[in-house]
Amino acid sequence: MFDKVVIVGVGLIGGSFALGLKAAGAARHIAGLGRSKEALARALALGLIDEACDSPEQALRGADLVLIAAPVAQTAPILASLLPYLAPHTIVTDAGSTKSDVVAAARAVMGERIGQFVPGHPIAGRESNGPDAAIVGLYRGKKTVLTPLPENAQASVDAVARAWKLCGAIIHILTPGEHDKVFAAVSHLPHLLAFALVDDVAAKPHADLLFQYAASGFRDFTRIAGSSPEMWRDISLANRDALLGELDAYLAQLTQIRRRLAASDGAGLEAVYANAQRARCAWIEAIEAAEKPQPADQEAGK
Repeated sequence: MFDKVVIVGVGLIGGSFALGLKAAGAARHIAGLGRSKEALARALALGLIDEACDSPEQALRGADLVLIAAPVAQTAPILASLLPYLAPHTIVTDAGSTKSDVVAAARAVMGERIGQFVPGHPIAGRESNGPDAAIVGLYRGKKTVLTPLPENAQASVDAVARAWKLCGAIIHILTPGEHDKVFAAVSHLPHLLAFALVDDVAAKPHADLLFQYAASGFRDFTRIAGSSPEMWRDISLANRDALLGELDAYLAQLTQIRRRLAASDGAGLEAVYANAQRARCAWIEAIEAAEKPQPADQEAGK
């Protein structure tokens, strides 16, 4: 049980975290803090938070845990605003999609108090944003990656992990560098591609006709282009080097596919498609196997 949890940015991610803690009966009081008074008022009306705060001083009074659920470029100014009112026992974590830049910002702002900051990233989301997008089960069965720092007390890491587990998440541990390399490939590049494709189609003179006939394949591929442009701008720039590496590799793959298409190389195209199909099927099977309920251990308790 947390006495008081503070959510900085009560939108999809922060609001769903609040709902998860409420559903678990894990927080006596949840306070919201953010740039938009309208969003805070809406979060309060929806029951995501118990209090909409006007200032960091008000929000942090008696706080056990603070979650920063805001675009990663805001990490430094948010931490700077919190630091003067941060009690020695209060733990701060974040939900940013990049970690090396967030850690660097936290070190620059917090200095000797960096041990109070435990970096994290919940691997869950929807294409909608804002308080109305928050749902209670967003994190159930989903991974949350923590990237603990050498300065973190184990009790602090455990507290952050416990909060996410209470929301239903499965905890994984990576270093900040490992995290950013992994997610450049499997999250940041797909978002870049989805945004680019929709922008390309929308810029064509017959865009209305194209969108009229776009069906489930286009919708599924581009779903994530409905995400927050501000957030993904910050993520792209924050993880620029790793993302550029993945983008260059993808451009090389596209160039190779174009050569095969121009040469009417059906066998070469099919080989790429078949390899991709096998890899995706194996990935889905692994996910389904991991999510399948396991038989009760009859030896448990002996």
